[in-house]
Amino acid sequence: MIELWLVRHGETDWNRAGRMQGWSDVPLNGAGREQAKALAGWLGTQVFDSVYSSDLSRAVETARLAYAEPQQTLHLREVHFGEWEGESWHLREDIRSALVQFDGFAAPGGETAQQIRERLERFLAQLSPGRHLCFSHGGVIRALLRQVGAEQPISNCSVVALEWTKRQLLFIRNLEADPYE
Repeated sequence: MIELWLVRHGETDWNRAGRMQGWSDVPLNGAGREQAKALAGWLGTQVFDSVYSSDLSRAVETARLAYAEPQQTLHLREVHFGEWEGESWHLREDIRSALVQFDGFAAPGGETAQQIRERLERFLAQLSPGRHLCFSHGGVIRALLRQVGAEQPISNCSVVALEWTKRQLLFIRNLEADPYE
């Protein structure tokens, strides 16, 4: 059995402004640090066989503040938005619509939905049986949720638990209502 606990990183200034971050290395802001610290009490009661994070600073810092030093990996990075990075979610309805459809998504100069799935499959294939805590990003978590038949926006510092072997959603602990605010 492989159990995944997925944590979306804490808030950044770009989250607050409604801008697409993708592979841009935007750090946590003060609110994001507080979110991660608040999560520490709850996560600290859990035991995991491994702790991973995206190699982007917002995910690494969230992991450090909320649980422990993570093993960093490119595989858990956010969707690469290419030319759209830094754009506003609020001004680009076409981008939001493409992401809602997801399966046909392709960012110019960035990644397709298929490329995202393939990089996640490479990461998951190397996991041994056990419980794994992964600090990542909204797009990555959404891609994995879709593979278990679930679809829900995930706000900053929310936790999603999946029984990956059976492709089952165990729970979602969503801290906020709108992940794009």
